Amino acid sequence: MSTGEPTGGGGRLPRPTWPGDAGPDLAAGARSLLEVDRLVEGCTACPRLVAFREQVSDERRAAFRDQTYWGRGVPSLGDEQAGVLVVGLAPAAHGSNRTGRMFTGDRSGEVLYAAMHRTGFASQPTAVSRDDGLVLTGARVVAPVHCVPPDNKPTPDERRRCSPYLGRELELLAGTVRVAVVLGGFGWVALLATLRDQGWSVPRPRPRFGHGVQVRLEHPDGRDLTLLGCFHVSPHNTSTGRLTPQMVDDVLLEARRLAEVGQTEM
Repeated sequence: MSTGEPTGGGGRLPRPTWPGDAGPDLAAGARSLLEVDRLVEGCTACPRLVAFREQVSDERRAAFRDQTYWGRGVPSLGDEQAGVLVVGLAPAAHGSNRTGRMFTGDRSGEVLYAAMHRTGFASQPTAVSRDDGLVLTGARVVAPVHCVPPDNKPTPDERRRCSPYLGRELELLAGTVRVAVVLGGFGWVALLATLRDQGWSVPRPRPRFGHGVQVRLEHPDGRDLTLLGCFHVSPHNTSTGRLTPQMVDDVLLEARRLAEVGQTEM
């Protein structure tokens, strides 16, 4: 089943034409992460987000006028045996929505993948297109919302509608994932909501997000998951010095340490 790739010539890829339906209602039945990815790519569950992602792709930014935008739901990226999740927010209009890969083709991705390369999770420090050779080892980049939202602000209902994808990914990674690095408050709230739905021991009141905050959760089946807060790698934080490369490295290195400890205790 070919999904197509963004190429030259402008416009956007057509909506996928999978056999049968695609959408979050089917996520619970996905037998692999690849199946979850295909459901994400074909999803049209949120009319506002579908309309916006396609509008952005049709209009395009001047610098990318000759490129074909992805214009679909953007799937997760990374190791299918990941010990660490990196949880973002949603695709960027002219980054992931253009390239079809998480944190690829924008300034946030430049910061994130450079840090993941320095800390041993990424094969290279740059991410410019889906076919640039980037490989993640030990980590998987996910998001609570898989379509670009207007003003980078998904509604609570859109986040809830998209949550079965993240929930199923967590279930499929249950044997390996031990740490979640959460980039920003939106991802923090969304991930905790999904974990609570899955029976994890989320405290009440909900733990507050903050850079460097650690929260260890337990599941009734004996698993544990440590959440690490990290300011989002957006230019709003990195260009002002609120978030430095060393701060990102420190969180990722702590995530690696905790994941390795968790694997030895299994």
